[in-house]
Amino acid sequence: MELNPNSEPPTCKLMDYGKFKYTSSKKQGKTKVLKRKEVKMRPKTEKHDFEVKLKNARRFLDAGHKVLVTMIFRGREQRHPELGVDLLHRFAEALDEIAKVERPPAKEAGNRMSMLLSTRAK
Repeated sequence: MELNPNSEPPTCKLMDYGKFKYTSSKKQGKTKVLKRKEVKMRPKTEKHDFEVKLKNARRFLDAGHKVLVTMIFRGREQRHPELGVDLLHRFAEALDEIAKVERPPAKEAGNRMSMLLSTRAK
């Protein structure tokens, strides 16, 4: 590779052509990295806290990220998973215009339930 063609003698650099092709193809095919953001709630989450979590999820979705909404049950809350499911459905309905449910609410190992939201195609 020629570094300075105008100098006398021209300055050149020896390089590995395979490595050069690899790095140039990497630079060319650069894509946006999508991340998965998480919002955690409990079944007893109050209205104001719910709205704050909703605002954060909306911000993440507008940035193009996927949002994992996690419901954490503690103690006797584990006996009533339907409360968590209702709250997750309310969360999805509130974001219905910009998000779709990619994975519906499902019980995970232990005391967690989660749902995955992604942005709608525009």
